[in-house]
Amino acid sequence: MFGTTIRKFREEKGLLLRQVSAELDIDPAILSKVERGERNLRKEQVIRIAKILDQPIEDLTILWLTDKISDLIKDEKYAIEALTMTIDKLKKKIEENLNNSI
Repeated sequence: MFGTTIRKFREEKGLLLRQVSAELDIDPAILSKVERGERNLRKEQVIRIAKILDQPIEDLTILWLTDKISDLIKDEKYAIEALTMTIDKLKKKIEENLNNSI
């Protein structure tokens, strides 16, 4: 998802793989693997590529996180249950943070 999205945006801007990889200070082969979904970028690189491609950092970060989480749990039998519990846990933490800031 993340890789195909950044490839689409890169091509729409008419940027070559080698141009974007140079801006990210990575080998073009690595960026190619990222675009094919075979490799992940670091968060700092996601922020940089969002700026290079003139895309919202939030949108690309969400796609990047989605891929990372999916890759981590894709073969787990209880993945859906674990995600459900994680969502509940995050909601509680957000509520606590909101209550503490009032």
